[in-house]
Amino acid sequence: MTHVVTDACVLCKYTDCVDVCPVDCFHEGPNTLVINPNECIDCAVCVPECPTEAIFAEEDVPADQQEYIVLNAELSQRWPTITRSRDPLPDADKWKDVKNKIIHLIK
Repeated sequence: MTHVVTDACVLCKYTDCVDVCPVDCFHEGPNTLVINPNECIDCAVCVPECPTEAIFAEEDVPADQQEYIVLNAELSQRWPTITRSRDPLPDADKWKDVKNKIIHLIK
């Protein structure tokens, strides 16, 4: 199994999760992060670090966000690995509680 970054990360990109990942499975896009399912060891240490609660075990991804399972797999192949935390996006606090942000996802 793997973990999946979902909708809550879009337009926020808090990177607290990156520092605790023992295998560097996070990849950074323009306005979100994704997890490479082939690199994730399912340790779950990233889950409590996410301030927007955007990370789920694959089997627990909400029904309305299932498309993020495929997006994480696809986008992690194109985006660079991120191994250290960075500042969140400038408007992250404004967007962190907004739902259905997939329309804003920059691929």
